[in-house]
Amino acid sequence: MSSVISTVSPPQTTEISSLHTDIFETHILTRLDGQTLASTSCTSASMLHSMSQRNNNLLWSNVCHTTWPSTSSEPVNGIISTFSDNHYNGFRAFFSQAFPLPSSDPTTTATQPSSSKLAIVSPSELISAVDVYYKNKLIFTKIEETETVSTWFQCSPFRVDLLDPKDTVPTEIPHPKGEDTCMAMMDDMSLSWILIDPVSKHAINLSSHKPVSVQRHWLSGEVQVRFGSILAGGNHKYSSAAAAVVRCGIVVNCGQSEGGEMQVRELCLEIEDMDGKHLNGKDSLVILRKTMGGKRGSGVNRENEARIRNKKFEEMKKERKDRKLRLEGTLDTLSVVFGLSVFAGLFFVFC
Repeated sequence: MSSVISTVSPPQTTEISSLHTDIFETHILTRLDGQTLASTSCTSASMLHSMSQRNNNLLWSNVCHTTWPSTSSEPVNGIISTFSDNHYNGFRAFFSQAFPLPSSDPTTTATQPSSSKLAIVSPSELISAVDVYYKNKLIFTKIEETETVSTWFQCSPFRVDLLDPKDTVPTEIPHPKGEDTCMAMMDDMSLSWILIDPVSKHAINLSSHKPVSVQRHWLSGEVQVRFGSILAGGNHKYSSAAAAVVRCGIVVNCGQSEGGEMQVRELCLEIEDMDGKHLNGKDSLVILRKTMGGKRGSGVNRENEARIRNKKFEEMKKERKDRKLRLEGTLDTLSVVFGLSVFAGLFFVFC
């Protein structure tokens, strides 16, 4: 009886590092979105890490142009290519600044002073790169340059309008007819508003990406979609307590065309404090520069985080308003008591 010994070779495994770099650069990395590509740069595989983290401006420029079509226009494209920070260069540095929210929640850390030195330098202009999507379809994109050195800008309420009063942006989207349809826009519409300082090579995305509220005007039927970010306010001696936390609000007003389609009639950016007062250009620049020079988050759950911060801001506004009303009520009561006391004193003196 003969024994047969069979040997089975162990399955061969191919390490990721054994694949040609062209396969990754041409067929894999180019198919990733920015957030996934950024996560790839943190992987432990040395080849993936080096390819996705290194200064590959072509790869990252494609990511930025796909994510934000407005960045492909000149001169913004040229400005972004000169970006640099402690870790990345060019479009990779721009993406790391423009994709996530500021890392600290200002509704809980607003009392901490900022250590950024960028706030003392004011840019001569700011560039807005704006892209609006509906169900992942681009419906509006624009680059807007705003000068910041004139007396009019410094003293007037900070506001950036992307549309003239008579301009409209037509769409093929049916105008929302009911409250349920309006609320569906909370998930269907997305917006990016990147503010760029071309001098310091810094940028910040001031949008919540998804709306924080959608409201229909009861008379005109226009739908107002609000986006925005909550920012830490000014810490200098001229800033008020109401400006400790501010909201950078983006308003999109949508009307109805004669054919029943939705059309964008207003798209603007403003900054307000907790009293609802709009900040002027000078104070807004201080806040924006400090925010641009600050840290960023990971970009994970940014829509949910932005809505939470907005909700906290509304609660802080209400609490501040109620506190002021209570204080005014107390002062009114004291004034009445004081007046009655004076009247009673005079009455006893003369009687």
